[in-house]
Amino acid sequence: MQVVITGGAGFLGQRLAHSLLKQGSLPDRSGQLQTIDKIILVDVVAASGFDDARIEQITGDITDSALLERVITTQTAAIFHLAAIVSGQAEADFDLGMRINLDASRLLLERCRACGHAPRVIFTSSVAVFGGVLPAVVQDHTALNPQSSYGTQKAIAELLLNDFSRKGFVDGRVLRLPTISVRPGKPNLAASSFASGIIREPLNGQPAVCPVAPDVRLWLLSPRKVIACLIHGYTLPADILGKSRTINLPGISVTVAEMVAALERVAGKEVAARIEWAHDPAIDRIISSWPGAWDAKRAVDLGFVGETSFDEVVRAYIEDDLPAA
Repeated sequence: MQVVITGGAGFLGQRLAHSLLKQGSLPDRSGQLQTIDKIILVDVVAASGFDDARIEQITGDITDSALLERVITTQTAAIFHLAAIVSGQAEADFDLGMRINLDASRLLLERCRACGHAPRVIFTSSVAVFGGVLPAVVQDHTALNPQSSYGTQKAIAELLLNDFSRKGFVDGRVLRLPTISVRPGKPNLAASSFASGIIREPLNGQPAVCPVAPDVRLWLLSPRKVIACLIHGYTLPADILGKSRTINLPGISVTVAEMVAALERVAGKEVAARIEWAHDPAIDRIISSWPGAWDAKRAVDLGFVGETSFDEVVRAYIEDDLPAA
């Protein structure tokens, strides 16, 4: 079996690749386990930390049709489409966001259509597809109303994947990710970057700045659970998904104040005291347009699993990433 991961040098892409290498196999469309022979990591830069003959790295622009022809062939059984320009950067650079978040997604789907073998495609979407006046808990039938360029690009790509699946060009699944916390490494340009920074930096002995009010509510999931959900989403038989290939992944709904309280419970007052509060209207506008919770009953019924508390999220970061920080 051949697997393609776009955004393969990103932290989720690399973690997914390591998990798939360890697992060693995935089911095919008939449900039979097949050995993973090759994982192709596609990104603008090379990933690091791989010493496995099953890994092939291809660097380049994912909007390059020639690159996609090289990457996706009739031998490609599984595609995890993770490549994206994050929310804050997509808002600041409209052309770049449209090119990578939307144009590249359509080109990838068209390449699958041209190959004619309907590979299984996992596409990661976002809470940012929702916005405006929202119910306290967003439902599966809540209308998409993104309030950012990033959310708009993700919403259009969702609809494309559903339609390409309806037509039988791909066997697609859209997994809407909650905000991911705690991301390891350095801050990125995502509007939600602070949701990791206010935990990661204090645990690493550094100050952190929170740009939103303590009562802002977020829908969160740890990197550990995201990877498990990506793999589980791939394994689901197509016939149980019905007419909608879009799934709201489970998460936990917490305010920023509750996140800080969890950090204090797990790591102590001295660590939590490293957080400073400095309001940023631009970030607050984007974050406040996102849902603070959604109904994940369908995902749970399909076997997806999230965290039960933010304390668990903090501990997952300590166990998985703090020793290497």
